[in-house]
Amino acid sequence: METAATVYKGDLRTEITHLRSGSVIITDAPVDNKGKGENFSPTDLVASALGSCIFTIMGIAAREHGFSIEGTTCKITKIMTESPRKIGEIKIDFDFTGHEYSAKQRKILEYCVKTCPVALTLNESVFQNVTLHF
Repeated sequence: METAATVYKGDLRTEITHLRSGSVIITDAPVDNKGKGENFSPTDLVASALGSCIFTIMGIAAREHGFSIEGTTCKITKIMTESPRKIGEIKIDFDFTGHEYSAKQRKILEYCVKTCPVALTLNESVFQNVTLHF
């Protein structure tokens, strides 16, 4: 089954529709690459997908082990390289402050960082700099 349909809207903008749900995402080229930067860029989505994927795997693991990560936040920074123009590094800082986790629960969360499908899919040339703050 197809996952998404994308329409080029012109002026370096696309509209992506998730076929199962009908959810829509608009992308723009970033300002530093001739775009308006009014929405996520495609590379912003890749970086954000890493954070969301790690959170999803953490959520599954936390549920299976009887604890919660609800309310946890993360900040994502995408760093581009110039030649070739590509994502060189994705920095993600997870903030678990306000939660009390055992050493075992922390190990479970740390393990999730390297096992999410997006992390495993990204090329090794994309440095994944992920920090968990407890």
